[in-house]
Amino acid sequence: MPQFNDTELTAAVVKSFEETPDPRVKFLMEELVKALHGFVRKTDLSFDEWAYAIDFLTRVGQKCSASRQEFILLSDVLGVSMLVDAVNHREREGATETTVLGPFYVGEHKPMPHGTDISANLTGERMFVQSRVTDLKGKPLAGVAVDVWHADDDGYYDSQRPDYETAGPSSRARFITDADGRFFFRTILPCSYPIPTDGPVGQMILQTRRHPNRPAHIHFLVDAPGHEPLVTHVFIEGDKYLDSDVVFGVKNDLVSRVEKRTDQVMPDGKSAEAPWHLMTYEFRMKPGQGAAPKPMMAATEDA
Repeated sequence: MPQFNDTELTAAVVKSFEETPDPRVKFLMEELVKALHGFVRKTDLSFDEWAYAIDFLTRVGQKCSASRQEFILLSDVLGVSMLVDAVNHREREGATETTVLGPFYVGEHKPMPHGTDISANLTGERMFVQSRVTDLKGKPLAGVAVDVWHADDDGYYDSQRPDYETAGPSSRARFITDADGRFFFRTILPCSYPIPTDGPVGQMILQTRRHPNRPAHIHFLVDAPGHEPLVTHVFIEGDKYLDSDVVFGVKNDLVSRVEKRTDQVMPDGKSAEAPWHLMTYEFRMKPGQGAAPKPMMAATEDA
């Protein structure tokens, strides 16, 4: 039986993947082992610390459900999600910037007519969102599916609500761009909100004296044929957490100036409750291919 010191052990584990048939899998496993072993060696990790890490990861997995993805949350708050995003989108060539998908892309995004109020059953300051999808030269892209979702006035997504199964989706929908690449809808003004702090990830954030808040934003997933799928947010200018987003997801290109309006008519010609807010944003799509993420199936925590 071979005897290994701490350096020889790493080499032996790396060598154990020699016969892996897929070269990419082989490379990933080898580099993962090197990184993990390097962390243990550099930190002189104790038995108690490693046991705590195993327990923490176990609790992260146990907190996951059909409507909650605690591992995505962990990836987000450690900046891993944004780093993966960054290395996969180094060259944007004038296209709209990407950001994290987040753990709340769940449930059903029903196609809805332009102008639909996707938050009709919610309290909050009313907002009109008008947008356009184009290629890099400004040519409108018609027939493009755009999924939108955001938190309510209390900072909760619909899937976090205990009555989700009976109440159904809210502040989430799919729109299809018209011949001029446009889509528009009504909703409420999003607010900044804390990530869930009732699980191990939230506890870690609080224990390390980080704040748990995200700046106000709306999620968009734009899936245009012949173009790379775009996963992004549009943030609201002036939010106090823009410079300290707990998941590091803010980019300057994604911050929108939202106007407060007192007009009695919204841009689609229909009456408005004054005052209201207007968000305007244009999405520029990069040519390419790729599969857009699919929503997780949503269910209540007890389901």
